[in-house]
Amino acid sequence: MEIVVDTSAIMSVITDEPDRDALLAVTRGATLRAPSSLHWEIGNAFSAMLKKRHITKAKALKAVALYQRIPIAFTDVSLEDAVELADRHNIYAYDAYMLVCAQRHGSALLSLDAALLRTAKTMNLNVIDL
Repeated sequence: MEIVVDTSAIMSVITDEPDRDALLAVTRGATLRAPSSLHWEIGNAFSAMLKKRHITKAKALKAVALYQRIPIAFTDVSLEDAVELADRHNIYAYDAYMLVCAQRHGSALLSLDAALLRTAKTMNLNVIDL
């Protein structure tokens, strides 16, 4: 099974959030995929946490090291397709990249973002609800 994982799912795992074990269970044995933008989203999430003093630099770097060990197949997505989806569903480009990736590969989408999952369902994409 191939699963497109978004930033919320990855951040939950690498920062040891309460959903971590459930996320690991549903992804065990699966091939993980994400758009290449995931790297920048992870970096942005940590910079926001650092700016707000919600995490120390040492903990952020430890979590980044964990992230880099996760075997994820990265995919470039069509910017045109993402802009079309962003306009059609009134969403941010980063969410559209995830949806385009899942649609292109026929993969299920794993996210903790309820709005993203709702949009995916309206597109008849497979989603994994925890």
